[in-house]
Amino acid sequence: MLLSKITFFERFEHDILSGTKTITLRDEAESHVITGQILPVSTFETDRWFCDIQIIDVTPVKLTELTEVHAKQENMTLPQLCDVIAEIYPGLEQLFMIRFRILSQ
Repeated sequence: MLLSKITFFERFEHDILSGTKTITLRDEAESHVITGQILPVSTFETDRWFCDIQIIDVTPVKLTELTEVHAKQENMTLPQLCDVIAEIYPGLEQLFMIRFRILSQ
């Protein structure tokens, strides 16, 4: 079943709105989106809407395959990105990179 909305931690809101965060790494349960799909974006903590995004593509990627390019697209260093993923998805190796563009805010 396709996602009907997507949430991000509030700490990522500014990076998304400024265009410095252009991907999100999710587990399989949160990877059910398709190219071209438009999703409302809300904060995880309070479910407050803050923009809409359009999905560019979805690509499977393993934790061990992440590079500085992925980190830059997340507006982080690679060690920071690996720490965040370990915090959100402890022990998970298979991720899905969802590339997106902001539509409205």
